[in-house]
Amino acid sequence: MLFSRKSIEIPSAADALPGRASPLPTAKTHFVNGHVLKAPYPEGLETAIFGLGCFWGAERKFWELGDGVYVTAVGYAGGSTPNPTYEETCSGRTGHTEVVLVVFDPKKMTYDALLKTFWESHNPTQGMRQGGDIGTQYRSAIYTYGDAQMKSALASKAAYNKALAAKGIGAITTEIKPAGEFYFAEDYHQQYLAKNPAGYCGLGGTGVSCPIGAGVTA
Repeated sequence: MLFSRKSIEIPSAADALPGRASPLPTAKTHFVNGHVLKAPYPEGLETAIFGLGCFWGAERKFWELGDGVYVTAVGYAGGSTPNPTYEETCSGRTGHTEVVLVVFDPKKMTYDALLKTFWESHNPTQGMRQGGDIGTQYRSAIYTYGDAQMKSALASKAAYNKALAAKGIGAITTEIKPAGEFYFAEDYHQQYLAKNPAGYCGLGGTGVSCPIGAGVTA
């Protein structure tokens, strides 16, 4: 295989793969709810990005939250390579991690509620892996839009760190930074577990409840 050696170090922009100028072809609509995958979205909706391991199972966690989530999509973010392929991202030479784009209605679903789902759906203490999945593309990450999301993300990390420590679990390694470019993954990855119900999902949480985001506004 071309990319057989995985690195657990994020490459510098100078060392990252060059990528390409044009976006990869992907689906136009969400396989589960039929909503458009790419912007423009209806007025009043907000966007969040989360990385919590293999994006197949991660995406399902968010579309299952209900009609407060308008649409979800999987892709790549946090690195340097423009418009990377799945194979390039898995090589560890793009700097990207596998992420889920969540477009939500803040009148029905709070950002804190999304954060609660994020923290409880994986183990955020494992560095460059998630369970048996090893590599930079599996690192835990929150990429924020605006000051309010950043404040909430940092507050939730602090709260969850305390909850984990009380159970003897190590410190959170989640990367939290302002969102850069989100690159949509290839068509076959979108809503993968809806298309392939018996497909692989390597997610596993810590079993510790995150003490934020339990309320959803009406």
